[in-house]
Amino acid sequence: MSKSNHRESFVSGIFANNPLFVSLLGICPALAVTKSIEAAIGMGLLFTFVLVCSNVLVSALRKFIPELISTPCYIIIIATFVTLVKMMAEAFLPELYSTLGVFVSLLVVNCVILGRAEAFASKNGVLDSLLDGIGNGIGFTLAIVLIAAVREILGAGTITIGQTFTFLVGEGDPTRLPILKGPGYDVSLFALTTPAGGFLVLGIVLAIIAAIKNAKARKKAVDERLAKEKAKAEAMAAKAAQAAKEAKQ
Repeated sequence: MSKSNHRESFVSGIFANNPLFVSLLGICPALAVTKSIEAAIGMGLLFTFVLVCSNVLVSALRKFIPELISTPCYIIIIATFVTLVKMMAEAFLPELYSTLGVFVSLLVVNCVILGRAEAFASKNGVLDSLLDGIGNGIGFTLAIVLIAAVREILGAGTITIGQTFTFLVGEGDPTRLPILKGPGYDVSLFALTTPAGGFLVLGIVLAIIAAIKNAKARKKAVDERLAKEKAKAEAMAAKAAQAAKEAKQ
């Protein structure tokens, strides 16, 4: 496979086919763990680890897995890495494990991870499957971190550091950086921290993306129409010039 295709395998999941904003997959965990930026980053890292490892192993074993039982095999592979992630998170990042709760276990049936295994890793080589996993992992992480940033900043009015990743503050208490909330003022929107707020933020982000896409589509249509009119005008001018030349002769 060419370098351009390797690049497409990596970049596609970040922008053009972002799992959350374009394919609308993985919405449940995206809304459940985006009350804080730290929790969203943690989920994104665990998600990316499971996705990358599952993609690579499925791709490596794709010729040995019977098609009849392919989906159960993929689920077993994913479940293995999810179990490993759970054990590591519980041992080294107990606050993150506690914050994410059941959504770590639900990575086993996450439609993005299972979907990439079936749609891509089972049909492509190890390198492309690795790049696809990294790209989709980055795309999903960026998407949920964006939602979390909006919800935490506008909803809580602060950015909390060290509540989930306690190693950032050592033995101290979590640090809350005031953005919209502080002594004597509070302009935060508490509703955004609720589950309904997650749906609202996601809807607004999707509306903005759709508006940008529509604007680009309209511009492309206008450019194509102008190009056709220009080509038509040039053809008519050339025809007129040819007719004038023949008339002189």
